[in-house]
Amino acid sequence: MSQVQEQVVYVVDDDQGMLDSTVWLLESVGLKALPFTNGRAFLDACDPARPACVLLDVRMPGMGGLNVQEELRARGLDLPVIFVSGHADVPIVVRAFKSGACDFIEKPCNEQLLLDSVQQALRRQSERLARQAGTAALRARLDSLTPRERDVLLPLVQGYTSREIAEQLAISVKTVELYRARVMKRMQAERLSDLVGMACVAGLIDPLDPRGTQSAQAPQTQPA
Repeated sequence: MSQVQEQVVYVVDDDQGMLDSTVWLLESVGLKALPFTNGRAFLDACDPARPACVLLDVRMPGMGGLNVQEELRARGLDLPVIFVSGHADVPIVVRAFKSGACDFIEKPCNEQLLLDSVQQALRRQSERLARQAGTAALRARLDSLTPRERDVLLPLVQGYTSREIAEQLAISVKTVELYRARVMKRMQAERLSDLVGMACVAGLIDPLDPRGTQSAQAPQTQPA
């Protein structure tokens, strides 16, 4: 079983003094901080599966902070970016936020403001990763269903009775009940309402209109 990884704050700043003081500040409140003096080294070390955020200087030799941010997006690395810079002119700030930055703090920065921003970014990132993990687990359970089990799942979460499902599929009510029990077990659902919630999260049904157009998005099934 995989263990939950420790949160980390990547600190990227070519000013060694600023880098050291920021790392000390973060570690003083129990956060793990990884320092980098250039953007390329940070990008090479970045772990996309780890709950993290990045404190990023704007002006650095070679690869500036805005270019690092763009490279993160190009690589599909959805990390919260907090810019820390002594050069907070309007065009730079606007560009940073348009590219998805979650905060922009001017140097010299207020320590508590910086810590609050980091904690908020880490919390959002952890919540996002947890949602992704839950969605992946749900998709895996859906993929484990047999074609006939999927045939029963969709009308079941759309609110049809076992008799109505039996008529739709031209099978007996007893057989529908058998497949229903299998679906509940495979999906790890204790109640039908749990199963309906899973179907909504997976996009199989529209919670406001379970028998409407969204049902057309259900996975295609093959005859049993």
